[in-house]
Amino acid sequence: MTTHPLKFVSALGLLVLLAFRPAPPARLTVYLVGDSTMADKQEKAFPETGWGMPFKYFFDETVTVDNRAQNGRSTKTFLTENRWQPVAAALHPGDYVLIQFGHNDEVPTKRSYTPEADFKANLLRFVAETRAKKAWPVLITPVARRKFDAAGKVEGTHAVYAAIVRGVAKEQAVPLIDLDQESQALLQQFGVENSKLLFNQLLPGEHPNYPAGRDDNTHFNELGARKMAQLVLADIRSLKLELADHIVQREVKTAVDPQAR
Repeated sequence: MTTHPLKFVSALGLLVLLAFRPAPPARLTVYLVGDSTMADKQEKAFPETGWGMPFKYFFDETVTVDNRAQNGRSTKTFLTENRWQPVAAALHPGDYVLIQFGHNDEVPTKRSYTPEADFKANLLRFVAETRAKKAWPVLITPVARRKFDAAGKVEGTHAVYAAIVRGVAKEQAVPLIDLDQESQALLQQFGVENSKLLFNQLLPGEHPNYPAGRDDNTHFNELGARKMAQLVLADIRSLKLELADHIVQREVKTAVDPQAR
């Protein structure tokens, strides 16, 4: 059977085009490990919102954000409950792990309490096991609570454990997002009263999930979570991480934003 020359040339041309077609963009996963301020929330907790929830919407289609953060967890309980080990096992080269702990590690009355030396050791383990998979660790200091003194100045509540995170980042040359300092600055910008608009603060009867109201100065509502996510995204850019190339702009100004124009 004789092959028609035109058909042969067409087939050859198609093969050449396919050979030079650009490969699909590589996909990567960003794992979030941390506590309730970062975690995904169930519907029964709304409007409480972890900053990891809006964070995932700021990336292009090549990025999967896998939020493993959990309410009430510390570096210690992330290990004892076997929450860290599956993350380390799943990592691929080029993936990222954003690590934010301290809220529950620092409270001696909680079962999640992690003494300072153990907190540092656990962070070092997370960094080492991430790097062993040729993935990228990023350390994040614990996000600020809403606490002001009588003069209206924000008071830090994570001084010791945030300093440990900074120390590990410097010692190990790990990218650091100092969310403690940056979120304190944001709260100061909003002020004593307006900063309530960032947290899960509700009057009695204002939301069916909290019929008695809520006075929560630790956990964010949707606006607060987005503001914290935007601080993290800005640092990813300023640190010049390769992940920054995958960020898309989805910022929306709101009436309660003191920077809104």
